[in-house]
Amino acid sequence: MEIPAPLRLRVDRDALMSNWQALDRLSGAAACGAAVKANGYGLGARLVAETLAKVGCRDFFVANWAEAQVLAPLGITLSVLHGLRAEDLPAAKAGFARPVLSTPEQIARWRDSGGGVCDVMVDTGMNRLGVSVQAVRDGLLDGLTIETLISHLACADEDVAMNERQRAAFASLTGRTAARRMSLANSAGIGLGADYHFDLTRPGLALYGGLPRPDMAGHLRQVAWPEAQILQRRHVPAGETVGYNATWTATAGTEVAILNLGYADGYRRALSGVGAAVADGESLPVLGRVSMDLLAVDVTARPDLVEGDWLTMDYDLAAASAASGVSQYELLTGLAQRFARG
Repeated sequence: MEIPAPLRLRVDRDALMSNWQALDRLSGAAACGAAVKANGYGLGARLVAETLAKVGCRDFFVANWAEAQVLAPLGITLSVLHGLRAEDLPAAKAGFARPVLSTPEQIARWRDSGGGVCDVMVDTGMNRLGVSVQAVRDGLLDGLTIETLISHLACADEDVAMNERQRAAFASLTGRTAARRMSLANSAGIGLGADYHFDLTRPGLALYGGLPRPDMAGHLRQVAWPEAQILQRRHVPAGETVGYNATWTATAGTEVAILNLGYADGYRRALSGVGAAVADGESLPVLGRVSMDLLAVDVTARPDLVEGDWLTMDYDLAAASAASGVSQYELLTGLAQRFARG
């Protein structure tokens, strides 16, 4: 028996395709890939990959081999950013994705297993994953069959000197390895300009409607729209409160709808009192605390809304992030599995 989900995550495929096409244009001569890790940033990795492949995306990036295995039946080109643990060797040798090697131990493991085409991560200053620039200069990668040499910008969403230091360090490796391509820019890095694009860009957040840099705002559209059903409509008299810790008090009689949505679904508690639902363009403010599975919105202006109706949450990522203090990345990737996606 299939039970209809009480939550929907509406994914605007046209907006998703439009965002990739805009980022592809902004990438200039470089190819434009797509980060689809974390279940396509919460939207559904298969849905995202299938949609973007239709408009010409050819390079997809996931975090680990379990994520790659889910997408393997699509026949797309996958790179696994977290490299190659000993436990990953059987999957890597199966050939449905390339490892992005990031330590001397991983490189030795890949060589000892018989190797093959791989990608390599170089640390240019983020001090996260990657082999050192000096190790590459000293020949650590000699003999490897490398498709893409990769690094990652730490502060591309800010105009700081570190961006240029990282770019210059990465550029110094041009021609030092057998890599067919070089890739540095994430979403925000694309906005830094052509010097950062190299051969391949790897947008993530911007694909999904997030705004990595203010100067990219005109190019991107919202993609994700959480929708929840009204479980109950109730009248709250003046002076009464709503929700945990009674943080909201009605100053006048208020019509309230209780929605089947809460922080367990990724609608963050930080949106308490600042978030809103939308009905036909009309904003319906969230009242009181967001709880685990429920939240309340003011529907006084909409006497037509009743139990069983669906409401769309206002989920503009940049605006919700500014209002709540929660990063756009967390607002997206936290959207949980109780949503039906489509």
